[in-house]
Amino acid sequence: MSHASDSPEPLVLYEQPAPGVALLRLNRPKARNALNMAMREELATHFRRLDGCPDTRVIILTGSDTVFAAGADLGEMVDATALELYARHAERHWQAISACRKPVIAAVNGFALGGGCELAMHCDVIIAGESARFGQPEVKVGIMPGAGGTQRLLRAVGKFQALRLLFTGAQFTAHEGLRMGVISEVAPDVQTLTAALVMAVTIAAMPPIAVAQIKEVVLAGMDLPLEQALTLERKAFQLLFGSHDQKEGMQAFLQKRTPEYLGL
Repeated sequence: MSHASDSPEPLVLYEQPAPGVALLRLNRPKARNALNMAMREELATHFRRLDGCPDTRVIILTGSDTVFAAGADLGEMVDATALELYARHAERHWQAISACRKPVIAAVNGFALGGGCELAMHCDVIIAGESARFGQPEVKVGIMPGAGGTQRLLRAVGKFQALRLLFTGAQFTAHEGLRMGVISEVAPDVQTLTAALVMAVTIAAMPPIAVAQIKEVVLAGMDLPLEQALTLERKAFQLLFGSHDQKEGMQAFLQKRTPEYLGL
């Protein structure tokens, strides 16, 4: 598959490390993977393409061995007016990630700060190396998170931890993030991507329609009252009984054989 950019050095590298698994790697090493508008556009293009790609079942998003993404590119923001920022509509690029129907796993080594932390929180699962560092330090430069950092952190860790981190801009470690509930799994630094790949291959072997319904119902139901969320869950559960993979999965279980899921 072609890269989203024709430049000699794409800002986002695409790989296919295993069947059904796409790997996107942030690639601005000299800027510590700071998220400029060009990189966000390239990321969004990849996510839109992979969302519609029938051969892609899981997406892994990673940076380098030492930095996931050190934040937004402040050079693009320092002199911007409020209306200039509004006109950029950066939210469109973020929405390409949050709207993706495929499971997205962040594999984080090193710093995931500001926009980098927000980018990780746009994913469904975060696997962090032991020395990874997360945080929303925007308050230290006179602003606040603007790409979901307040709301996603709040929903992950609750009001009291979220405000502690947002008010102070303090960093937190992978193990602290695991305790607070914003990190899914901690791995040794050299095994972070391997752990993400193992999980991705496991998920890629699952029936895709069931996986997609799980993601849709969890995310849509998260902010609904419980009764409405349970209705959503029940309807999705019933819907899956119209799929080939439900019949195949249950018959394979009863016949003690490995199921072959077709995504139908």
